[in-house]
Amino acid sequence: MKVNRLQKLYADISSGLVVFLVALPLCLGIALASSPTNGTAVQIVPLLAGIVAGVVGGIVVGFLSGSQLSVSGPAAGLTAIVATTIATMPSFNHFLLAVIIAGAIQICMGFLKLGVIGDYVPTSVIKGMLAAIGIILILKQIPKFVGYYGSATTEATFFDKYPKNNFTEVILACTQPTPLALVIGSIGIALHFIWDSKAIRKIKMIHNIPAPLLVVMIGTAINYFAVNIGFSGALDTKHMVHIPIANSFQEFTSLLSLPNFGGWSAPSIWVTGATIAIVASLETLLSIEAADALDPYKRITPTNRELKAQGVGNICSGLLGGLPITSVVVRTSANVNAGAQSKLSAIIHGILLLLSVVLLPKYLNQIPLAALAAILLYTGYKLVKPSLFKDMFARGWQQFIPFITTFTAIILSDLLKGIMVGIGVGLYFVMRSNFKTSVYMVNVNHNYLVRLRKDVYYLNKPIVKKKLNMLPANAHVIIDVSHADFIDRDIIEVMNDFMVNAHLRNITVEVKRSPYKPLHQLIGAAPDNNTHH
Repeated sequence: MKVNRLQKLYADISSGLVVFLVALPLCLGIALASSPTNGTAVQIVPLLAGIVAGVVGGIVVGFLSGSQLSVSGPAAGLTAIVATTIATMPSFNHFLLAVIIAGAIQICMGFLKLGVIGDYVPTSVIKGMLAAIGIILILKQIPKFVGYYGSATTEATFFDKYPKNNFTEVILACTQPTPLALVIGSIGIALHFIWDSKAIRKIKMIHNIPAPLLVVMIGTAINYFAVNIGFSGALDTKHMVHIPIANSFQEFTSLLSLPNFGGWSAPSIWVTGATIAIVASLETLLSIEAADALDPYKRITPTNRELKAQGVGNICSGLLGGLPITSVVVRTSANVNAGAQSKLSAIIHGILLLLSVVLLPKYLNQIPLAALAAILLYTGYKLVKPSLFKDMFARGWQQFIPFITTFTAIILSDLLKGIMVGIGVGLYFVMRSNFKTSVYMVNVNHNYLVRLRKDVYYLNKPIVKKKLNMLPANAHVIIDVSHADFIDRDIIEVMNDFMVNAHLRNITVEVKRSPYKPLHQLIGAAPDNNTHH
């Protein structure tokens, strides 16, 4: 038994190290992606906020969560919300208050046992949301990928006539690239594709080295070499990660951003908090489901407890100046593949993130932003790759239309509105499918069977009437209600009217009921006597 415990401890420690190496560049990159640069070099979201979220996600959520393998931290899925809302707020400190509100809402959701909400959102809508996030992520990272940080000239350009947005920013950035940043970014993208190839996957010793870590190391080495040989095109500080260096613990704590509690009365902060809570909860529940599916021991995570843990994590992250937190599929997958046995690995990864930002900020500041942009571009590509659209189209219109509607609505509006539109379209197709399958009719030699299945509500009334009116004269019909769990009173009245007048067309009617379910148990009100023909 002692040997087994030592083996599990070793597995968790080694897994925690692997997840740390994956999470470090992602935490920095997501903070970078969450900042609305607006064509300037000003970084509104401090990169330290990404690390803080990673630390809280690892230590606090890791300790409170009921999941043994899930890893939490800042997520690419929230970058669109963060960047959009921060641009409309007076400061990043006001946004931190929204993160705290989101955490409080998640805790309430946990106590209200809303951990099942993920099961009620159509898969097509979720995939449409993730694909839209992928496109937004790509558009936001292209300027950093090519090394563009605002126009180098004060001369007016064609693009100055139009408001800045993701599309105009991409076009403008491509006209003013920084050559070395573009080289570093291109190598980073190429390395990701190579690392995902079948040839590299077969070599486990190589493939186990996280691609994001290699991208960061190679990008840093290229620029370091360029600086040391005196290359005039070497990247300067505005193209690099910038994490403040503290000489003491007290100085480090002073670097943390604090929420501005004076914004409690602003409706926009509450709306942002609610949006973060909903989207973060959905992403967390999906990630938890994936983690449970990957767990070799098939342990089941209590979803309501997970919402509470995520809520506490977001409150702590907001208080310490961090970004919103969710359970993250990428880090969770890395954790499982590395052989993690328990949630100790997630806690260890959080501790290592904390030590890195305290002890290694000087080295982290040597990382080119183009390398982080390459990591995020590949993350965006994985979310929106063409095969996804092909797969959704192959599933039929009932899946594809809610998917493409959600995708388009999010890009044209915002994340929450797009999700609501997608859910509305998805519900329409669910109801449409239910209408078609709840009433079934078959004809065999002028003998008809009309079968009511599942729940038949008043909304099915037009279909029931249509089916009954289609019956020809002189027919024999069996109305089978034995498979129905519920029949609305309006439907009963339609059948009553049909049976009362059936003799006018010489139609004989037989009603088949379940012996275990009297008809009055299937409807909302007691039937009239003539329903027993």
